[in-house]
Amino acid sequence: MKVEPATSPLLALLAGFISELRAAGLPVSLTENLDAMEAIQHIPIEDRDAFKYALAATLVKNHAHWRAFETVFEVYFSMRGAEYNLVDGEWPEGMDLADFMDGVDGEHRRQGGGGGEAMSAEQLAEMLFQALMRGDDALMRAIARQAVQRYAGMEPGRPVGGTYYLYRTLRNLDLEGVLERLMDQARQDAPGDLTPLEERLERDEFEARVDQLRKEVEAEIRRRLVADRGVEAMAKTLRKPLPEDVDFMHASREEMMALRRAIYPLTRKLAVRLARKRRHGRKGPLDFRNTMRHSLSYGGVPAEPKFRYPRPAKPEIMVVADVSGSVAAFARFTLHLVYAISNQFSKVRSFVFIDGLDEVTGFFEGVDDIGEAVHRVNAEADVVWVDGHSDYGHAFEVFWERYGRDVGPKTTVMILGDARNNYHASQAWILKEIEHRARKVFWLNPEPGAYWDTGDSIVSEYGVHCDGVFEVRNLRQLEAFVENLV
Repeated sequence: MKVEPATSPLLALLAGFISELRAAGLPVSLTENLDAMEAIQHIPIEDRDAFKYALAATLVKNHAHWRAFETVFEVYFSMRGAEYNLVDGEWPEGMDLADFMDGVDGEHRRQGGGGGEAMSAEQLAEMLFQALMRGDDALMRAIARQAVQRYAGMEPGRPVGGTYYLYRTLRNLDLEGVLERLMDQARQDAPGDLTPLEERLERDEFEARVDQLRKEVEAEIRRRLVADRGVEAMAKTLRKPLPEDVDFMHASREEMMALRRAIYPLTRKLAVRLARKRRHGRKGPLDFRNTMRHSLSYGGVPAEPKFRYPRPAKPEIMVVADVSGSVAAFARFTLHLVYAISNQFSKVRSFVFIDGLDEVTGFFEGVDDIGEAVHRVNAEADVVWVDGHSDYGHAFEVFWERYGRDVGPKTTVMILGDARNNYHASQAWILKEIEHRARKVFWLNPEPGAYWDTGDSIVSEYGVHCDGVFEVRNLRQLEAFVENLV
């Protein structure tokens, strides 16, 4: 099939598409932009899947970014291709409903003609059943179009989100009832009783088809919203943060799952980066003896200076984490990350607190699943002293009394928390003493910087005794910080 060169409108659309990808957080370079433009010269836009995967191959470098890419693609190219044009009251061009009516009984067949508007709700439901029974993608797409037109109640210019329209459409289709009817039909068609395994396989297959129909309905609603509001407005509305940009303190359950999946590849990348950074450190002082020895091969001319390369020792890490309230998620992910790259440090010890403090290093020793160890921290750590409200001052007192002597010149202390002390005594002098003994003291705060020192936050009072106070609200910022530890 000959592919025509990409037209100017398509290139303009691609430019907007790439701009939106960048706005969503995907790192798309100029070179990758040019590669995408070259790729679409050879792929027909009518071949929707090939077109999408060609763009993905040139623009997506991280599997965690795929969902964001797919959402932007579906918005920008939602109405590209003849089968995706919006035509109310008709089935897609070239589709003869008589081809799909064989399984519809006579009563339903007589209730309506071939057009979508002429069909009754019962006939549309029967068509839906037949489409799901056969697994016919083209018919499911056509039914999704008719269902949205009939049930969603979409009005141009109405400021309503797609979720509302999706709910109205699916409620009228009663997909749960259709699924049970499909299972009843499968039992009737079987030569004998279905075994539990066969019934499970049949149900899984029908659930997959129902899910595909649900996606077609969602896509049809999205196409109509794009036609009404424009691609830029819809892309901005549907834009969601990438896993590495999700705020620890406000993540939903689904976003938390994405964070857990994203942290494993991140730990591998950080471990390699830290090892390389330690191995390729800056040159040390001139090694005069070695330089003169090598100058003999140049007739006594020191043409190739030699240097003493530093061999930095791996630091010891002490993590002191507030696990109260909304900052608990931030503490869990930071502990998870630090222990996942613990081979880059000579020793890692961890302490958690609310108004009491407990060492939880033992939970992480000899375990394969760091996530399970973090779960034990939440369930078993003794961190409540009086009322279970954050008291940094008392927690620091306990730390200094029990473990202060273990802080030495090779120790890097990481304090995790929002420094909201509930108006208790700060005991900032303890942090000053720790700073004098330790190699480095860092404070990681999961709150936006604009919130620091407001209300009961005393970040600055503690920050004067730290080597750095960092805003760490997401995995991207956490990754940037970890490089300071070597």
